[in-house]
Amino acid sequence: MRHKEQPTSAIALHKALDRVWATKPGWGRFAAVNHNVVGKRFMLTALVFFAIGGTLGMLIRTQLATSGSAFMEAGQYAQVFTMHGTIMMFLFAIPFFEGMAMYLLPKLLGTRDLAFPRLSAYGYWCYLFGGSILLVALLFGIAPAGGWFMYTPLSSSAYSPGINPDIWLLGITFVEISALSAAVEMLVSILKVRAPGMRLERMPIFAWYMLIVAGMMLIGFPPLILGSILLELERAFGLPFFDPERGGDPLLWQHLFWLFGHPEVYIIFLPAAGAISTILPVLFSTHLLGYRAIIVALLAMAFLSLGLWVHHMYTVGIPHVALSFFSAASALVTIPTAVQIFAWLGTMARGRPRFSIPMLHIFGFFFVFVIGGLTGVMLAMVPFDWQAHDTHFVVAHLHYVLVGGFIFPMLAAAYYWLPHIAGKQSVQHLSHAAFWMVFVGFNLTFFIMHLTGLRGMPRRVYAYPPESGWEVLNLVSSVGSFVMAMGFALIALDFILLFRFGKRYHRNPWKAGTLEWAMPTPPPPYNFAAIPHVTDAADKIDVDVLGNNLAAGNGYLGRTREGHMEVLGVDIVSGKPDQVVILPKQSSLPLWTAIATGLFFVAMLLKLYWVAPVALVVVVGLFLRWTRDPAVTKDQGPLDIGMGEMAPSHLEARSPPSLLGMQLILTANAVAYAALIFGSLFLWLSAPNWPAAQIIEPGLIPILVGVVALFGASFSAARTRECSVPHLRLTALCHVIATAAAALVIANYYTMAFQHAAYASIFVVAIYGSLHSLLGIVFALFGIWRITTGYISKARNVDLRIGLLWHRYTAIAGAIAFLFAPFLTMLKATAGGL
Repeated sequence: MRHKEQPTSAIALHKALDRVWATKPGWGRFAAVNHNVVGKRFMLTALVFFAIGGTLGMLIRTQLATSGSAFMEAGQYAQVFTMHGTIMMFLFAIPFFEGMAMYLLPKLLGTRDLAFPRLSAYGYWCYLFGGSILLVALLFGIAPAGGWFMYTPLSSSAYSPGINPDIWLLGITFVEISALSAAVEMLVSILKVRAPGMRLERMPIFAWYMLIVAGMMLIGFPPLILGSILLELERAFGLPFFDPERGGDPLLWQHLFWLFGHPEVYIIFLPAAGAISTILPVLFSTHLLGYRAIIVALLAMAFLSLGLWVHHMYTVGIPHVALSFFSAASALVTIPTAVQIFAWLGTMARGRPRFSIPMLHIFGFFFVFVIGGLTGVMLAMVPFDWQAHDTHFVVAHLHYVLVGGFIFPMLAAAYYWLPHIAGKQSVQHLSHAAFWMVFVGFNLTFFIMHLTGLRGMPRRVYAYPPESGWEVLNLVSSVGSFVMAMGFALIALDFILLFRFGKRYHRNPWKAGTLEWAMPTPPPPYNFAAIPHVTDAADKIDVDVLGNNLAAGNGYLGRTREGHMEVLGVDIVSGKPDQVVILPKQSSLPLWTAIATGLFFVAMLLKLYWVAPVALVVVVGLFLRWTRDPAVTKDQGPLDIGMGEMAPSHLEARSPPSLLGMQLILTANAVAYAALIFGSLFLWLSAPNWPAAQIIEPGLIPILVGVVALFGASFSAARTRECSVPHLRLTALCHVIATAAAALVIANYYTMAFQHAAYASIFVVAIYGSLHSLLGIVFALFGIWRITTGYISKARNVDLRIGLLWHRYTAIAGAIAFLFAPFLTMLKATAGGL
């Protein structure tokens, strides 16, 4: 057991915790990993991107205000509307709610930080660098011009030979690393790093929303990453996944994109809905009605959204039976949405309203989002969608859903939580006027687009004939957009006035019952001087009493211990404390790792292909360097956590956050792999020129040797829990053999991979398996090093358990890779027999 330093007063405790948790000034800010800092960086950067994207939107409306406008030529317009959509979807909406969640979740969950602070920081730098690549391309006139969805064949090298689409593919993939990092961070933090006593049914509703959103991100984003990789492989190296002349199919891109794209709409909406479910009961001085019903509705919405991607592909020639299924499912998703709306209406009905600026924006949400939902039901019906597809009606629907379902709730959340961030009350001299300008301007802009769409105006056109009858409507729409832009400018000025002239106040100005108000504002870097014990629903807390008790150190971990940054890990279901999670200190490693990652993408973009593998090796080395902190070389035993209880360090716990994190990473990995196999089978069923004239098998010996070696590595790794170096050496050797066998398969198909998509599929699947075997060697050698240097013992064996997960996954995935070519041969034989 370790003894704690004993501060003698609340002020002394604050100073002791601040020395441990505070971000260093000056250059030390580049080493910041604290969730307060990273969350605010995400939100501020996203708002900058929002301003840029909004400016591009104004350029679009200026061009369309009159027919035959000479404001922009066709190529410029294509780049502007592509970057407008890309920025708003990828660089604003998702990163903004990620930042809000990073800032709020530890506070709402009653803890001091997220589970993996350095992962959050790494994700931020990836987001910033990836987004910057896209902006630099826009400034130099080489931005992508194929739409924010980059449909093939327009984005294929035959029709877009320049670097423009590569910038989108590589830049967005870079940014999506950030999104997956955030998904893993949020899932593990919500499930494992909560206040003791906070059972799942006691969690704040916002945490439930973000838990489900993070799960959707984990499953929804890998298909887009895979699609981007496959298209870049076609553009850079000629692998024909989307070329119909060589067995590819442009529709494969649409399937992979919308496997991500349709869930993304709900991924963007649900965090905003979570903010409403948190704020609305406070503004009506009551509790949320239908807590459990909302959770069930969220699960249903997540499940349905992941299966509705064909909703965007009604006009591509899908069989009528499939169209009927997806149309019915698209209409069915309105039910869980209605459950939430009626729960909010019921909450309002039983409460007493406090009219405020957040309430105004919630009113804007209800009005706009309901219209967007109704037009969504219209587009879910196949006959109507065939008429309105690719018209301004769809553009209007998209903006009503996203602006109504995200912007207005986020503005309500901003006015509600900005006093928490700034520690000051809003001045609100401009707030009312700003809201009405945004509300009126938005509806004037986009409601008119329903009419132009119904009158036949297609989207993505930069000019239209004067006799079309669209000019007056477009002019009105453009005027409305400028009114809306002025409203957003007033909101920005209002926020600046809050930070500059707002009055300081005591905690909890809204009289809320959630934990984020049980701390000083602006919050200290450690949030809580002591971690609370939750005995009731997380929105029914007496914040004033609890806040004073926690400030005095009356709770868990109410002291410092040897300069460690400590939080409590809990059982996922019961919320009982089961470990002390020792977080790593401030470090610039996330920044350097993101720079090395960026070097890989820039090397690919500039076609310096010899640099790319070097950059990947550096990235792997830097990630391994992360493990030095907070590693220890001797067992610690149970630690005093306060309240008369003891718990082991996470290094000695049965279910540490890092183990769950690896399970989630492998889940995302498996989704990408499943999408790759799905894509290959889709090409087999739907693409022209399939099957290939002949599927040449790599030979039985490499397949058998590879499969046996992979499962040998898995079984050998299972014996390493006892810290057996010989078994780890055997594991590494088996991976070397499997890698060599995979190399034979790759070499066998190297030339043919450029001739037909069947061979390209086998080629890429084999590369996937070989890369996992190579990393299996790294995991085995890393385990040997950790054992020999004393970082691993029988009690501290989490690194070996993480490695075992990798070895087992690699055995299964690698076996599928080795058997993939024989499987395609069997399919060809079966098809030939028919």
